[in-house]
Amino acid sequence: MTVSVFRQEHFNAAHRLENANWAQDENAAFFGKCNYPNYHGHNYELIVQVTGEVDPGTGYVMDMKKLSDLIWEKALHKFDHKNLNLDTEEFKTLNPSAENIAVVIHDLLRPHIASANKLKIRLYETPRNFVEYPA
Repeated sequence: MTVSVFRQEHFNAAHRLENANWAQDENAAFFGKCNYPNYHGHNYELIVQVTGEVDPGTGYVMDMKKLSDLIWEKALHKFDHKNLNLDTEEFKTLNPSAENIAVVIHDLLRPHIASANKLKIRLYETPRNFVEYPA
């Protein structure tokens, strides 16, 4: 019996989208408001989905409290109330787009989720704009 469990978390962070190989006018034209030099912020909503077999002994795919603690410990404490460009190692050279943030969070969590279970990240940058990884 395969079941998906979901844990929703929240974090706030600032960022600036920019391609270091482009001229400033190219960045401004392409990224618009997201390239403002003084950064901008989002109230991110994160949904972590773990899919796997239900353990007959516990009735769980994964203990949701442990999943919540894992999300905070391995990912969100690094990003919450931070400037992603300036305050994090993960985005020193990686453009902190929603797509890249989702992949980074996935990669931070994946080693700590049972390999038999699938992991999917859904990240809402706004109520209308969100990404999923893997697709």
